[in-house]
Amino acid sequence: MSDVSEMRQKLVSAATKIIGGKGTLSLPSETAGYLMDWRRRYRGEALAVVLPTSVEQVSELVKLGRSLGVAIVPQAGNTGMTGGAIPANDYPSMVLNISKLNRVREIDGLNNSVIVEAGCILARLREAVERAGKLFPMLLGSVGSCQVGGLVSTNAGGVNVLRYGNMRDLVLGLEVVLPNGRVWNGLKVLRKDNSGYDLKQLFIGAEGTLGVVTAAALKLFPKPTNSGTSMASLPSIQAAVDLLRFFAEGAGGKVEAFEIISKGQLENVISHHEESPPMPLSSPWYVLIELADSGVDWDPNQAFEQLLAGAVERGLIHDAIIASDSKKAERLWRLRHTISEANMRKGFSVANDTSVPISKIAAFIELVDQRLKRQFKAADVYYAGHVGDGNIHVIIVFDRAFYDTNEKRERAAASANFIVHEASVELDGSISAEHGIGLMHIDELERFKCEVDLEMMAQIKRAFDPDNIMNPGKVLAAPRVAARNLTI
Repeated sequence: MSDVSEMRQKLVSAATKIIGGKGTLSLPSETAGYLMDWRRRYRGEALAVVLPTSVEQVSELVKLGRSLGVAIVPQAGNTGMTGGAIPANDYPSMVLNISKLNRVREIDGLNNSVIVEAGCILARLREAVERAGKLFPMLLGSVGSCQVGGLVSTNAGGVNVLRYGNMRDLVLGLEVVLPNGRVWNGLKVLRKDNSGYDLKQLFIGAEGTLGVVTAAALKLFPKPTNSGTSMASLPSIQAAVDLLRFFAEGAGGKVEAFEIISKGQLENVISHHEESPPMPLSSPWYVLIELADSGVDWDPNQAFEQLLAGAVERGLIHDAIIASDSKKAERLWRLRHTISEANMRKGFSVANDTSVPISKIAAFIELVDQRLKRQFKAADVYYAGHVGDGNIHVIIVFDRAFYDTNEKRERAAASANFIVHEASVELDGSISAEHGIGLMHIDELERFKCEVDLEMMAQIKRAFDPDNIMNPGKVLAAPRVAARNLTI
């Protein structure tokens, strides 16, 4: 019997004693869906996939992995964009999927908070708090499949960051199983707590490299009673930045979302849906705007009419439409939320996740557009994202017929990523705004991140996980994690 087979046998036998046979998967036919990301770009190998049903079981499984020298790969909905939930094949691994920890434990309407387990799907969480008359504002295209643990571990953003912030702003407390198997119960629902280090922030955005998030305490907000959606066409990206400022000043805190889409991207999505465009596609840029408020007498459509008329007078927009009802609004937002799916169907899609200061968005897009189109002939370059936080997704869709092997595609993707990342750093930006590092961007992080930052991150990793069993091969390169005697 090979060493791998023996280790798998020991792992499966011990895991089955902890969670039962139905929660322990080891046959290729059972594990395949957990070992490949949804875009089918990353594939990994694992000795087993385990699906615990309680935090106690998670604790025992982490202890088991540590005792056997098996890496723990935390996984939630597996909807990530950078391969962070897929095993890195340099390590014998166990995928620890938390989908069965999916209860909404407590909704506190007076405190505007909810405690929810990490396997709860975002759509189910939003529905549960909506029935209580509240809003959990996180919203992104994978709302029907992404889970709370993944949102926390990647510090997810989405379309409502402009008003409510990303997950780092929405988390009040966490429950985490540490790499030694101990359970840290940090599920406080306080807005103010200055009793030492804010430990929860270490796990938000850590992509499972410091522990397994099993539950979260999250902020809730009053449910808006009135909302409206509009789409407008614009002459330039700078006009979009100016339009956002105009709406922010004219609508106060009522701007719920402000999303930009390039013409080519919008055309591809509409083609994917096989439907007519909601307005003439004669401009290079389009924005989706949502206004929302709880005021009884406030009319979003009237507010839109006044603001859009003023925007036309100032030359900020060419044309605009206002959704007359919720179904029309949903149709407009579906154009934004199905971008990834449409691009994947068109070709080999590489979506970047950079951010730059809002004042430099126009310069960033001009710089990136020139460099990408000069480098790649058989590719389409699209843009979509969140103008209000400087997070513009640069999307390159490569022609599969031209880039006809996986090696060609990956080489082109690496080159494209470097071009986009280099431009963002030149303009004081970041190579990742909301998708994380995962497997995809480790080399770029080493290249573009400040050396002191990397050293501090490595020391935190070693302090929490000296054996490097928690999602190894993600975020930090192994040599840096293993290095000693670094001085901060």
